[in-house]
Amino acid sequence: MIGLYHPGSSIIHRTPTLLKLLLLSVGVTVVGLLGQPWQLLVALGAVFVLYVVAGIPPRPAWQQIGPILWILIIAVPLQALFAGWTTAGMMAGRLVVAVALAALFTLTTTVTAVLEGFQALLHPFRRWIDADRVGLLVALTLRCIPLVAEIVAEVLEARRARGTQGSLLALAVPVVVRSLYAADAIGEALVARGLDD
Repeated sequence: MIGLYHPGSSIIHRTPTLLKLLLLSVGVTVVGLLGQPWQLLVALGAVFVLYVVAGIPPRPAWQQIGPILWILIIAVPLQALFAGWTTAGMMAGRLVVAVALAALFTLTTTVTAVLEGFQALLHPFRRWIDADRVGLLVALTLRCIPLVAEIVAEVLEARRARGTQGSLLALAVPVVVRSLYAADAIGEALVARGLDD
């Protein structure tokens, strides 16, 4: 669930938001360029150490990283079919490390800090860009990702209860309908706060 902050006082929690965002960008870029399995194992080890330093318990870490495994269950065999198991394993490893780094950012950074960071980043361009609105957009995005993930989890649970696990339609329709209801509620809340343009 992206956007779920885990309170703490570690050095990672105290690092300025923009610096964390820069380090996240560099880290994901470096991981994307790794070409050897041993390098990926070192990167996985480094991410594990960062989680330990940040004091993130296993449960919230798993809630963030675990859902990517569902994608990998489908993506890895397909990638292996076309490019071989080594390439598929590297792709999976890169994806897991990148998601873990992004999750660490959101687990150690409040939405308010992200909002303020983007406002500071865009301040020099305030003549052309409304930094407050961009910050609000980022904050809403971070909030809506776990909201949609929660909707999907609830629909999957309801599907299992009804015995319709094999039906993609039984997943897609309720998720879309409930997401639209949630978006409507968020829109009404924004209108109530004077953000109706």
